[in-house]
Amino acid sequence: MTVMQPDSDRRGLLIILSSPSGAGKSTLAKGLMTWDPSLQFSVSATTRPPRAGEVDEKDYFFISEQEFRSWVSGGEMLEHAHVFGNFYGSPKTPVEKAINAGRDVLFDIDWQGAQQIRNSALGAYTLSIFILPPSIAELHRRLVGRAQDAPETISKRMQKSWDEISHWDGYDYVLINDDLAETQEKLRTIIKAERMKFAQQPRLSDHVRSLQSEFEDMS
Repeated sequence: MTVMQPDSDRRGLLIILSSPSGAGKSTLAKGLMTWDPSLQFSVSATTRPPRAGEVDEKDYFFISEQEFRSWVSGGEMLEHAHVFGNFYGSPKTPVEKAINAGRDVLFDIDWQGAQQIRNSALGAYTLSIFILPPSIAELHRRLVGRAQDAPETISKRMQKSWDEISHWDGYDYVLINDDLAETQEKLRTIIKAERMKFAQQPRLSDHVRSLQSEFEDMS
């Protein structure tokens, strides 16, 4: 499927952040949303039931397994996975609308989801960034310190962390998050530079043609 001609002078980016749990990915994503409120966070679809306080189409698109499978078979998911008995995925249509309007879309997903998006119809517009912890000991300390998970859950997250880290070299950029403020500034620098790439400015070709026409008229 071909992406439509954008309604903006700049095509939006699909900004993918990945990391093992505890490396600071979610905190960094929130920081980016504060830095640039025009960023649109990708709302995932899931077959799990809503938790207390969660709002449909804001926190997740809560849909049935039948509907989820229909979206996948119809090519309406950029990426999807089966996690702990439920399906999760990123719907394509809202992302297409956003990037064609010149808005960047932020994804907080794992390496498998990142790979699926890179191989999708919108793969040419992705910017993927992997966040590494300064050490495994620090990663464990952060997981314990945030006091959100039971010890057995922390153990499972730690076991999974190396699988995540082993895919670090499949990303466009890799940052070591040993200083949150410094890492946040590096993320901003990367995004600002990527927004200026030729591929993200589809109307540059029209401008160059107008310059050529103007030059020929002067000859």
